[in-house]
Amino acid sequence: MIKLGDFMLVNFNEMLLKAKEEHYAIPHFNINNLEWTKYILEECQELNIPVILGVSEGAAKYMGGYNTIVGMVKGLIKDLKITIPICLHIDHGSTINICKEAIDAGFTSVMIDASRNKLEENIKITKEVVEYAHKKGVSVEAEVGHIGGTEDNLSSKETNATLEECLELYNLTKIDAIAPALGSVHGFYKGEPNLDFETMNLINKNLPIPLVLHGGTGIPNDKIEQAIENGISKININTDLQVVWSKQVREKLQNDSSVYDPRKIINSGEEAVKKRIREIVTLFKTN
Repeated sequence: MIKLGDFMLVNFNEMLLKAKEEHYAIPHFNINNLEWTKYILEECQELNIPVILGVSEGAAKYMGGYNTIVGMVKGLIKDLKITIPICLHIDHGSTINICKEAIDAGFTSVMIDASRNKLEENIKITKEVVEYAHKKGVSVEAEVGHIGGTEDNLSSKETNATLEECLELYNLTKIDAIAPALGSVHGFYKGEPNLDFETMNLINKNLPIPLVLHGGTGIPNDKIEQAIENGISKININTDLQVVWSKQVREKLQNDSSVYDPRKIINSGEEAVKKRIREIVTLFKTN
């Protein structure tokens, strides 16, 4: 836990373990800019729920780097008088060095995604990140199998996880949360999502750590609810908010040809994003 005056950034351990025990899910919302971060913080403060702010490598580069993002998030928390628990998390960190860089900048959680490698190499890489992170009070998420999709040029090829792989990764690395690939994809789905709830439940019952579902956009509500019932404690959302924001902004530009102020253009999507956050939190049973 990193105390910052009257507010704090935390790792995700306490919030996710509570969610696992009480059968709800903590929202992980990816941030893309200052406005995105502000919308999420304000709405989650209003709803009085903890939240994980996820940052992909692409988004970090776009926003200027990890130090810039930490400074922005700290500033917003202080100026907006945010009092809920906030976790600042690297999403799909592809290398050990990237995770270390983010941790040194002040991130309180990282995901090391070495899932493209064979399990032995995945374990080796993940273990090094865990050892570095835990010394600094930072939580670590890792992936087993491979979650398909197009986010940040991820491969579309999917490889589902097994209980044996999850147990081996956990036992040899002591990660804090695990994202088993069980049929979800990043971005939009082509056809109906086919989640392996049986294996999900089996993994949940045999591992003491929380389970993470990537690719939450486009999964029908009943399947989200079923995933939570089968042990999912953290669900990652990015494309969903991007879609509702861009739709609202596009309407603004089409209906007001005189607008040129970027603040008015960008903020025209604010209510759409906040409305969708409220819907998601209700579905996740977070509040």
